[in-house]
Amino acid sequence: MKKYINKLFVLGSLLFLATSCETEGQLTTLATVTFPSAIEASASTIVLKEDVSDQPALLISWPKVTYPISAPVSYAIQFDLTTDIKGSEAWQKAKRIDAGQDVLSKSFTGAELNKIATDLGLKPDVAGELVIRVESTMDHRIYSDPIVITVTPYLKTVVMGEIYMPGSYQGWAVETAAALNEIQLGVYQGYMTLPEGAGPGFKLNKGRNWAQFYGAGDTNADLKNMSDTDFVLPEAGSYQIKVNLNTLKWSSTPYAWGIVGTSQAGGWDNSTPMSYDHQTKTWKVTANLTAGALKFRLNNSWTINYGPADPSTNTINLDNGGAYDIAEAGVYEVTFKIDEKDPLSNGYPKTATCTIVKK
Repeated sequence: MKKYINKLFVLGSLLFLATSCETEGQLTTLATVTFPSAIEASASTIVLKEDVSDQPALLISWPKVTYPISAPVSYAIQFDLTTDIKGSEAWQKAKRIDAGQDVLSKSFTGAELNKIATDLGLKPDVAGELVIRVESTMDHRIYSDPIVITVTPYLKTVVMGEIYMPGSYQGWAVETAAALNEIQLGVYQGYMTLPEGAGPGFKLNKGRNWAQFYGAGDTNADLKNMSDTDFVLPEAGSYQIKVNLNTLKWSSTPYAWGIVGTSQAGGWDNSTPMSYDHQTKTWKVTANLTAGALKFRLNNSWTINYGPADPSTNTINLDNGGAYDIAEAGVYEVTFKIDEKDPLSNGYPKTATCTIVKK
């Protein structure tokens, strides 16, 4: 009798599990999910040029992938060579770029596409083929059918020039104005903080003098040689400034490193922003800290963050889960220094440095 009871118990358990899987609909790995149509590229043949490398060069778009349950779908794009997509190591050397959740397209600038192409081995000034596919992920991963485009990359010029940004934020002294580094031929990039109460106006100078400078042209985004009209920043805050002397355009993007962790007011959810000292090229903040953890991240997001592999040192490591332990509450001056001349093309460095000093 006991043997039959055991059999009935096992059978009932199996029926319960089967019913649960069928009614709950949670195990989507059992379902077939596919891309409903092909992915698309904005161009099939692209010749990249360095002087417009900060402009959009390629747009990849794809259809929505529907899974049996309702949850965010993550997408990424893979680039590879036609010779590396077959066999046991197919797509193992691919360059993978996250696109985000529930998005159906991603744009690449000329600089971004050039780095992908050259990293994969395409030769400068020679047309070569790139294979592209889109990855979709919820509880399991699927891929679109691949497409092929032809790309001619360029050889990046070694550049070392600077232009300068005198303005109201620092008293219009060109001798101490923020420097923008040449990251590509004719393209300059740098960082600055516009303090509360400071005027928003500035100019762009070819040297640390007023022999040649640019002011605003037809619009605030246009450069005009020797124009008396100031460029204007939108509001107080820290910015990444990019200037393209090839196209005579400039842009500003909110950009700030910050401290994050249980030792500062925002906990792990909201960073305390730091200000940029353009003369020492250091990010700084003076803040009331409590006992707890502290690390660094960019733009109040976990996409780019630094923590110490060894908290006994001032070296912090990209994407490291470690944090400094603030043992005693008080007012601290915290600094953060990083070589971020051209993160778009070069990525963020593996290490940065910091100081945490109780005042």
